[in-house]
Amino acid sequence: MLTSFDAIYTEITSLPKKRLVVAWGVDAHSISAAAAAVKKGLVETTLVGDRELIGKTCAGENIDPSIFNIVSIAEELPAVAKAVELVNTGEGDLLMKGLCSSDKYMRAILNKEKGLLPPKAVLSHITLMAHEYYHKLLLVSDIAVIPVPDLHQKTVIVGYLVNTARRLGITLPKVAVVAATEQVLPGMPACVEGAILAKMVDRGQIPGCLLDGPLSLDVSISKEAASIKKVKSEVAGDADCLLFPNLEAANTFYKTITQLSPKAHIAAVVVGAKVPCVLSSRGDTAETKLNSIVLAALMSGKVKN
Repeated sequence: MLTSFDAIYTEITSLPKKRLVVAWGVDAHSISAAAAAVKKGLVETTLVGDRELIGKTCAGENIDPSIFNIVSIAEELPAVAKAVELVNTGEGDLLMKGLCSSDKYMRAILNKEKGLLPPKAVLSHITLMAHEYYHKLLLVSDIAVIPVPDLHQKTVIVGYLVNTARRLGITLPKVAVVAATEQVLPGMPACVEGAILAKMVDRGQIPGCLLDGPLSLDVSISKEAASIKKVKSEVAGDADCLLFPNLEAANTFYKTITQLSPKAHIAAVVVGAKVPCVLSSRGDTAETKLNSIVLAALMSGKVKN
């Protein structure tokens, strides 16, 4: 089982090298992250963007641009479309957002004719966190794509969380369906759906995990809180995965961690498309973007047994 980002990096170096395509990859953080991934032997990288801007950024960061394959396109939207096209034509295994806005990036992925979304697929988002005050890696969803997932979408997201956890070597991931309370309150949809998901797992409708819900956040990740509240559960206090009720709750949790926990390590990837797609904020650090590249590369490999 992979228990840290360092372990994930080591694992990736033993796997076949992936080909990364960066959409509008002209900014310092994206180029620095891609360069670090290339230098570590993790990926081969194609930057799609204005060659002159790329050259200036590389010069400012003391990066040799010859380590990249550069597809020069002078404008943002055509560059993003070209990056998606390169993946669709088999010239890339992973996609990454550069300086382009998230909405333009997502529109290119979701384009019905030229995008990366299989028919009837659910696009979602997985975040991996390593926090100094939690005893293991933690997977979180969905902080960026689905505003208010319905019950069907939540079942799909659980599958994505479980699949990602298995790639980390967790054979039976523990999934907490987060709500404001661990009580099953009929007037709170998050509580009701958490209970339904738990029953679906009990009956084998959602395989491959231990799942409990609803669980409050403190009960999900603190054994002490679970003990005080007398919640008996194999998941409580030891969750591998957190499924939040909506994007607002998940995004607030994510930004609280990133802003108030400087020692936390983060990676973020869009799932459900033909390939893993790195979706980090334009303001995220080069380290976070590098971590996201590594997670995407891991997710594109074989699932661990």
